[in-house]
Order: sequence, then C-alpha cells, then structure tokens
Amino acid sequence: MIQYYEQTVATNRCKRGATTCSRPQALNVCLAVVAFFILLICVSLWPVPVQAQDSATVFVYHRFGDARYPSTNISVEQFEKHLRYLRDNDYNVIPLSEIVATLRRGEELPPRCVGLSADDAYASVLKGAVPLLDKYEMPMTVFVNTDAVGGGSYMSWEQLRTLDEKANIEVGNHSAQHPYYVSLPSQHGSPAWDEQVREDISTAQRAFSTHLGYEPELFAYPYGEFSPELMEIVEDMEFAAAFGQQSGPIGTGSPLYALARFPMGGNYVSMERLRSNLNMNAMDVEIIRPETPLLPSASAPPELVFRLNDPQVQVSTMKCYIPGQDPVVPEAVDQDAGIYKVQAQNQLQGRRSKYTLTAQDKENRWYWFSHPWVNPAVEEHYRE
Repeated sequence: MIQYYEQTVATNRCKRGATTCSRPQALNVCLAVVAFFILLICVSLWPVPVQAQDSATVFVYHRFGDARYPSTNISVEQFEKHLRYLRDNDYNVIPLSEIVATLRRGEELPPRCVGLSADDAYASVLKGAVPLLDKYEMPMTVFVNTDAVGGGSYMSWEQLRTLDEKANIEVGNHSAQHPYYVSLPSQHGSPAWDEQVREDISTAQRAFSTHLGYEPELFAYPYGEFSPELMEIVEDMEFAAAFGQQSGPIGTGSPLYALARFPMGGNYVSMERLRSNLNMNAMDVEIIRPETPLLPSASAPPELVFRLNDPQVQVSTMKCYIPGQDPVVPEAVDQDAGIYKVQAQNQLQGRRSKYTLTAQDKENRWYWFSHPWVNPAVEEHYRE
C-alpha cells in the first residue's frame, strides 16, 4: 500500500531512428529480463497464500484475439485460462466500482479479491472477452476514450449501450482524445494546461451522458501516466477513483487517484505471470522524494527516497528492479525510521520506466511496490 502514489508500467524498447542499443547494452537488457523472469517464476511456483483482506489484484487488458497488435493482445484461449484459474482457485472477482466503494468506506476487501478491466473499448472486448465473462459469471470494467468510439477497431455507441446494459459490465472514463496529459503544449501545471485537461475529460463525460445517459465515476489515465497535479484535477472533478497501468496490488492505504493495475498483454499473459501477480502483497511504502514521477529531459538516474512501513518485510531480501538494468539493493538512510534510498546505475531509457521493489517476509510471502518515472520530453506516436 502506498501513501503517495504508485507507478506507470511500460516496457523500454530500443527503437530504430530513436535509440541505438550497443551489444553490451543489449546483453544487460537480456540479463535484467532473465533475472526478473526468474523472480516471477519463483513467486508463481510458491503455494498460493490466502490474500490479506485489505488487498486486491486488478488486471488491465486491451485487445482479445487480435493478433495484429501483439503487444496489447491476449488470445481468447489464454484469457479463458485466466478466468478458469480464477474460478477454480476461489478468487472473488468483483467490479472495480465495488472495490473502490469498499476502499472509500474504509472497510476490508474480501479475501482473494480480484478486479478485471479493459482499456480503450476495442470491439474485440465485445467479441472475445464478454462471452467468456458471461460463461464464468465474472464482471469487467471497460474504460472508454470517447473520441475513438465508432472508428477503426473500436466499439460503436450502439455496441457500448448493449454492453452497458449487461449486469456484469460497467463503463469508465478513459478521456476523450486519449492524450498524453503530462505532455500537452501548455506548460504542465499552468492554468492553461489545467483548462485543457479539464475540457478533455469533460468532453468525454458529456459524450457518456448523451449516449449512455450517465457520467461514469471511475477514470483511467491514458497510457497510465499521471502526476500529482493530474490526480488533483481528477479528484476535483468528483471521480470516485482513478487507475493507472502500474503493476502492483492495491489496498486500504492505496491512493484512490493512482490505483494500480497489472497490465496483461503481449509477453505478459502467461499463467506463470498471472499466478505471480496473484501471489504478490502490497508493500506499504511512503514516498519522501521526489514529489513527482515526471523527469526532466536527459536527467541522471533519479534517486527515490522512501519509508518502508511494513514491519513484516525482511529488509535483507529487498531488491529494486529497473527495466534493462541489473537489480539494485536499496541503501538505508535511517534504518531506525525505516527510510531507504535507491537509484538506478544508468540513465533510464524510453518515455516510461519504473523502480520495482520486491521483498519477502518471514513466511516467504512476497511484497511488491512499483514507482513510475515519466519523461515528458520523449515523444511517442500512438497507433491504434
């Protein structure tokens, strides 16, 4: 559980014409991936513990059975394996709105609590996911970026109305234009930027009101990118909660406007990864500095200073994983106060990166915390 905010998940890639990877760099990337994969295998093989009653694991999918876009796709067959595993192992799959309502009331979540979501409202959700959700009697929250509705491979408003009428489906706001909010032309945090953000989110709310007859109470950040200023806007616009795409469980101490979800797409849909994610407990971390996940352009590796509020976690087992780099062991700043710091050995690559802390307790249960880093100066070109 995090008392400040959590992280944005993305995979760092070496892009032609943008970033060139030398052979040593490529080797380091491979070794880091292998190390993290071994960790996930170890966790997935550990007997599934009974999850604490104050935590939930939320997954985010995008496309179902659409092999044209492999990085955000899961096959229909693999998605059914996910649902079957959840059913056969007695997980309580409940709507995201119910998870949020429980958190807002300050009550304990049910044991083995899981939430399912899909971003962008592709038509493959209706064709590939919904029949299986009906078969296994499980709910899902679909986050819709309204300007895309009816175009390309997105659902139409008629399809969304049909979906919205189902008892096991709920709809959330995913913006109007699906913009990079932290990289809008106006200076981040300025009055002009604030107005642009609010207008985009309001445009989506008006579209929902027109076509569905109501305004959703849940929000999901495009690309999973957020900042304290963006979180404040979403809260001020009276959303009940907002979700990122950062990996990690959520719990009673998680910030309502930066709730974590494990992305499930491409190379991250295996049963080993599913079991590993379900086996993770939220690590109770309080961020001391920096105050924002946004990085200045061409910055040195950022230093993260945090307070560990989990007395059950064995500090000696704590490691930090950075995409494309070797794991780093956090250093004690004030061990009596539980304050530690960690810093990557090399400059972070790509627009989005993260520090992922993992540790075990005396009963060998695993804990997880991921902190996002976003470099707004790095441009990406979104493709449907």
